Amino acid sequence: MPLQLMLHLDLHGRSAAAQARRAARSHLAGTAADDGELLPPLALDTALLLISELVTNAVRHTSGGCMLEVRLASDGIDIEVTDTSDAEPQARRPDRCGEGGWGWHLVNRLGTDVLIRHHAAGGKTIHVRVPC
Repeated sequence: MPLQLMLHLDLHGRSAAAQARRAARSHLAGTAADDGELLPPLALDTALLLISELVTNAVRHTSGGCMLEVRLASDGIDIEVTDTSDAEPQARRPDRCGEGGWGWHLVNRLGTDVLIRHHAAGGKTIHVRVPC
């Protein structure tokens, strides 16, 4: 059976981030890049963290759920989360007492090629790459 290099999920509700992590872990664990090397554990863990942050924020700050796409490329993992809001994420001062503010900083610090694409029909897609 050929390896499927792309995962596509429509997510809604409070359990969306957990569903996204489970599906992405299952999809990416044990996969090999074009050169036959297994995905490094640090890249997998980083991808799961960023997926969790992006999906959590999409579900928390929009009304229509979100769509997750994860693609394994030869040099990294491409993550895209599409939601119904036109508002761009805003970096805010992280709260050391557990009130958030870390997510967008993590995405920009741990990922590369962070892009926000707005759609003519409304909504946006956030793209981030996790290098391998």
